Amino acid sequence: MSLRNTYTKLQLEELIHSQLENLNAMNDLISIMRHQNDLLKNANKKLKEEITDFKEYQIKYATRRKRTS
Repeated sequence: MSLRNTYTKLQLEELIHSQLENLNAMNDLISIMRHQNDLLKNANKKLKEEITDFKEYQIKYATRRKRTS
């Protein structure tokens, strides 16, 4: 009893075509994810700059010191 499957030329061509379509779809998804990653990096950079600016200009108020008994 053989475990080998035999395929016709047409079946192999269909399989390869299907795999190529899947690869192209994955490539498209990777491109979209790279673009989203760039957008996130830019947003994080701007947010970090805004937080730094906020901390620099933040007014520090005097606080009471707790007395120890």
